[in-house]
Amino acid sequence: MDATDLRIAAVVPCHNEEASVAKVVADLQAAVPGIVVYVYDNLSTDKTVERARAAGAIVRHEHVKGKGNVVRRAFADIEADVYLMIDGDDTYEASAAPLMIKTLLDGPYDHVLGVRRPDDSDSAYRAGHESGNKVLNGVVGKVFGENVEDMLSGYRVFSRRFVKSFPAVSREFEIETELTVHSLHLRVPRTAVPVGFRDRPEGSESKLRTYHDGFKILGLIVGLARHERPVAFYGLFGTLSWLVSIVLTIPIVVEYYNTGTVPRFPTLFLAFTLLLLGSLAWTAGLILDGIRRSRHESARLVYLRYSPVGTDDSRPDRDGGADEADL
Repeated sequence: MDATDLRIAAVVPCHNEEASVAKVVADLQAAVPGIVVYVYDNLSTDKTVERARAAGAIVRHEHVKGKGNVVRRAFADIEADVYLMIDGDDTYEASAAPLMIKTLLDGPYDHVLGVRRPDDSDSAYRAGHESGNKVLNGVVGKVFGENVEDMLSGYRVFSRRFVKSFPAVSREFEIETELTVHSLHLRVPRTAVPVGFRDRPEGSESKLRTYHDGFKILGLIVGLARHERPVAFYGLFGTLSWLVSIVLTIPIVVEYYNTGTVPRFPTLFLAFTLLLLGSLAWTAGLILDGIRRSRHESARLVYLRYSPVGTDDSRPDRDGGADEADL
């Protein structure tokens, strides 16, 4: 199916982007004829809304601050076959959108990631962002056992079934990490496309706080590891607890063997407490792993309610039932 036969929606989160939003909207409309551009204003205090409307975008508002809240709202409200997400700061090349959409349809894929290739490597990335991004990519890759490219990219294309099965619980800039992890744990068909990346235009300021948001994203990764790899997460603490318990117990056992006395009862109690805590940690990990499997099966069933992008039956009934023609 050709892209012109599909409903394609662009989601553009914005907070004080009056210097760039009009160009982003115009570039998207020029690159992808027929695309519907939704600019989600997130508590802007400048002329972002006026500039977006003048450029031909549909403007909606999210009154709870945070990019994650914007994406959550947009994914719930917008009905489309293909969803494109791009930041409103004009740092991504909108001209890459047709290739990303074509890649999604040709796969068919459910998630196409725009991997940033800076036009000027000395200035496109703010200090520390590129190295921080690489570290976070490596951490997620180790936790989930798959290579991750540019996890923090805000330029992505999704199928309907990806969007409608995505829980979206993050509130701020962690949303990109959550999107990546969702595609990993569901093991959806996904790929990456290189896209141009440049400096913000004059008069536009980044809202990303390098260390603050970096630690929040790292905290999210730890939380996701706890939810998605509970046996490994709790098993690590359980095993460490057991090892410390053994180290504390051995001298006491040796002394008891030699003298027949146990003079260090507090140490013995601590060793047994650590042994118990280690056992509880392993038990919690095994129980949560069963719950994780159940969550993944439920998410997979929601995902499978929708057909691959571009097929004629890609829009299920609202109530999840069968059409009369199917009966």
